[in-house]
Amino acid sequence: MWGNDIKEGVPEMEVASRLRFVRISPQKCRLVCDQVRGLKIDRALDLLKFSPKRAAAVLKKILDSAIANAEHNHNADIDALKVAKIYADQGPTYKRTMARAKGRGSRILKPTCHITVILSDGE
Repeated sequence: MWGNDIKEGVPEMEVASRLRFVRISPQKCRLVCDQVRGLKIDRALDLLKFSPKRAAAVLKKILDSAIANAEHNHNADIDALKVAKIYADQGPTYKRTMARAKGRGSRILKPTCHITVILSDGE
């Protein structure tokens, strides 16, 4: 059938969790996202727990939220879940000024990002 992307057998379940307007640069957040993508949940949580990056703490919270969504809304088996997709899109950039010498000012850019985590129980 045209446009049918369900594979043979049982279709996989996907659970999403999003956190928007996070005050972390998307470029820095993507470094941690790339490490976690495709891992099993327990392995991903361990990696984030011991990562020195500031984005790791935020991603761990989103991952915990996605796990809770899967458990509560879909009665999913937590041990079978893996990180199917994880990405950090660019959000709005906050513009601030910093006082400089001789009455001047410099622009400070504070980037934000929108983080999306999609868990799946399929392959």
